[in-house]
Amino acid sequence: MRSEVKVVFGAGQQIDLSVDASEVLSYEAARQWLDEQFVKHGCEPMRGSGKVLIADKILAVAAALGPQALSDAALGLDYARATSGALSKALIKVDVERLAVSY
Repeated sequence: MRSEVKVVFGAGQQIDLSVDASEVLSYEAARQWLDEQFVKHGCEPMRGSGKVLIADKILAVAAALGPQALSDAALGLDYARATSGALSKALIKVDVERLAVSY
């Protein structure tokens, strides 16, 4: 089984990432990878309370990386592995422009 992660940056800018179920990170490993990327890229909390949900991290990391970086095979795979592991879903849509994660 494969997991699909679609990252939409706007009209005509969509990155389709695919990962084998055997390559998906565990929830803890996925969370750790997203935490590291969130800090590394200087992402800011989206909520006034300062609370950062896992979906917020997924969106912020995608926005920080951008379409060019996510098109890189290795980085795109890492992002897909972490996103799939964090949400445990087979099909995930990350809409950066609308700040929405759906599955």
